[in-house]
Amino acid sequence: MLLTLAFAIALALQLLVQLWLNTRQVRYVAQHRHEVPQSFASHISLAAHQKAADYTLAKARFGLLHMAWGAVILLGWTLLGGLNTLQNTLLQWMEPGMVQQLALLAAFAAISGLLDLPFSLYQTFALEARFGFNKSTPGIWLGDLLKSTLLAAIIGLPIAWIILWFMGATGSLWWLWAWGIWTGFQLLLMWIFPTYIAPLFNKFEPLADESLKARVTSLMQRCGFAAKGLFVMDGSRRSAHANAYFTGFGASKRVVFYDTLLKQLSPDEVEAVLAHELGHFKHKHITKRMIGMFVLSLIGFAVLGWLSQQVWFYTGLGVLPSTALAFGQPSHDDALALLLFMLALPVFTFWISPVMAHFSRRDEFEADAYAMQQASGAALASALLKLYEDNASTLTPDPVYARYYYSHPPAVERLARMPLPATSNPVSAT
Repeated sequence: MLLTLAFAIALALQLLVQLWLNTRQVRYVAQHRHEVPQSFASHISLAAHQKAADYTLAKARFGLLHMAWGAVILLGWTLLGGLNTLQNTLLQWMEPGMVQQLALLAAFAAISGLLDLPFSLYQTFALEARFGFNKSTPGIWLGDLLKSTLLAAIIGLPIAWIILWFMGATGSLWWLWAWGIWTGFQLLLMWIFPTYIAPLFNKFEPLADESLKARVTSLMQRCGFAAKGLFVMDGSRRSAHANAYFTGFGASKRVVFYDTLLKQLSPDEVEAVLAHELGHFKHKHITKRMIGMFVLSLIGFAVLGWLSQQVWFYTGLGVLPSTALAFGQPSHDDALALLLFMLALPVFTFWISPVMAHFSRRDEFEADAYAMQQASGAALASALLKLYEDNASTLTPDPVYARYYYSHPPAVERLARMPLPATSNPVSAT
């Protein structure tokens, strides 16, 4: 089968490129581990630099193992017949129809989650813990897992039911209706997430620092940005990593600071970080990304609409359609089509990753430039230096690896465009 061969070749090439890129990253970071880059020597200690290098190396090696496991699972589901076996097993227990198709989606999600569970546990309680980042407990981790699973069922199954219904009831243009439903769902999720979903996992409290609140509010007014509120999230409950972000849609937009961020940065630095985030809105990066996502999803649904009617799409990926119409077109296999498309798509779209990363880095540079207009460039540079150190982000990534994967510019390139803060004696990392 042509599709079988194309899928196998694409997967093999993807694995080879990923192995080559990860090997480059490991070699480059290890080679530069013993000396802080000259431009950062006055700001980052050797101990902090080496911790970042070791953390990067540990994640890269773990990533290689996870990647290999993922490839084995992908082959198991497709060419080795795992999805076909699961489908046939369910058909032995129940009649073909909507319930059986939803059961297939749920069983696939449950099995996939279980197969990935050891990696999630290791990453949280071994890798992150080894470098002092994990603050979660088994109870918190298990609670998050149960809540996310329940939410996935409550939200995901109804959406899946609607899409499957459109696939079976609205003719050859079902994909257009399904895309409209999917797009509306994404917008709704952006609107309800800050108020109803995020608080299930974290505690959000109004920003209590009145001085900082006034400063942030003034910045947002200067930038013409309105938010429903300023909140502090208990990120330290799970991790020592720091961050800040905007969330929500329309009138539900919120500014959220990790409590770890507020502990690490000065008011000047917090203002500069927020100005960077406002830069994304000023340049309409968020809107452009949403439109791009919707366009790509429309193309994806259109391709799926065509592929779902091709018998070779199923057989080429290791699945025998359960029933067929008069002219050899598959029927009652809509859930199979969704799963096969979801499994195969990343293999063929892996090659556009550097293009997407390029545009993301360009947006980050634009947001940095805007932040330096609205706040202190030196404060932004100081904040980034602290975040690079506190998050153990390497200052010396492999240039090719960074070009392929990095959504943010490497530290050397990013800080070269900013006035560095006054020289200070670097503090050893803990």
